[in-house]
Amino acid sequence: MKKTHIAESASPSRRLSKAERRQQLLTTALLIVREENADRLTLGHLAERAGVSKPVVYDHFATRSALLIELYRWIDTERVRTFTEAMTTSSRSTQETIETLASAYIHCAADKTDEFHSVGAALAGSEEKVAVLQELLDNCVAMFVSVLTPHVSMSHQALLRCCIGLVGAGEALSIALVRERLEEDEAVTAFRSLIWGAVQTGDKPANDGMRDEPVRAGADRR
Repeated sequence: MKKTHIAESASPSRRLSKAERRQQLLTTALLIVREENADRLTLGHLAERAGVSKPVVYDHFATRSALLIELYRWIDTERVRTFTEAMTTSSRSTQETIETLASAYIHCAADKTDEFHSVGAALAGSEEKVAVLQELLDNCVAMFVSVLTPHVSMSHQALLRCCIGLVGAGEALSIALVRERLEEDEAVTAFRSLIWGAVQTGDKPANDGMRDEPVRAGADRR
């Protein structure tokens, strides 16, 4: 997936709304991480780079950790949104879609030089990071559903269940890649096969006579 695009700031000739100021601060924070590194991202340095007073920054982000969490969330949300738009606004065959989806997902895990991983490393051990990661995984599941919907005949609920499993498999392959148990091309090939298998399976009824149960958020993990 492509890096988060940095849009031009609003014209300095007018007063920014609170939402616009927050976006300007996040954009500037991303530039600091990209051009300097995540260690340089402090509230004071952000105020200096954004050309505002420290109280303005504190009004949006009470702590450095809060800033990092919001930046972490924004980077991932933007790249998922951009990827989803690119995949759903152009015509691709099922094979091309699966190839692109598998390689983009695994490449993101392999690329330890981008801003998302830099900010994630700065948040290592943070309880807030654990909480936001589940939100980002949910966003990723929604992206898989959007991208794969035109290529399957199964119901939305069945596809949702498949995509929850696929994202879980993608995470496991990503961890194996990071631990150097797999090469990137091996992880991509494995993930591509899993996605293809899910798409080919479709919405076939189970042969064990069991009824489909609704997917419940927060189900017990045993």
